[in-house]
Amino acid sequence: MTPPDEIDVLLVEDDEGDVLMTREAFEHHKLRNTLHVVPDGVAALEFLRREGSHADAPRPGLILLDLNLPRKDGRQVLEEIKSDESLRAIPVVVLTTSQAEEDILRSYDLHANAYVAKPVDFERFIDIIRQIDDFFVSVVKLPR
Repeated sequence: MTPPDEIDVLLVEDDEGDVLMTREAFEHHKLRNTLHVVPDGVAALEFLRREGSHADAPRPGLILLDLNLPRKDGRQVLEEIKSDESLRAIPVVVLTTSQAEEDILRSYDLHANAYVAKPVDFERFIDIIRQIDDFFVSVVKLPR
């Protein structure tokens, strides 16, 4: 169980390089939050609904969601999260390589809490992860 001043963060990401960079960003900035990773949209919803192999999954305080995922894409996952009364209060940060205006608009239409384009530069990427963590863990009041 995560201590009260820490949260569980669910990263929904199929790119192993991006998963590794996110883990390194958490370690580099000594972020105390617990990072959980699932590789696709179906696994994300199973984790959030505590189904199958995720029956003991904690409820995340923050979701970092890629849009381009196998099995069920991030837009569909975002739509399901925000239309589910038991999940909609969890903040979702879309963290993706897409900078397409239609993806940005659609994500906000589906009630994403933020849309962040992944930088290709490693130093910038870890700085972005730190800023997301600072904002959603230190600044914003999240529901428990």
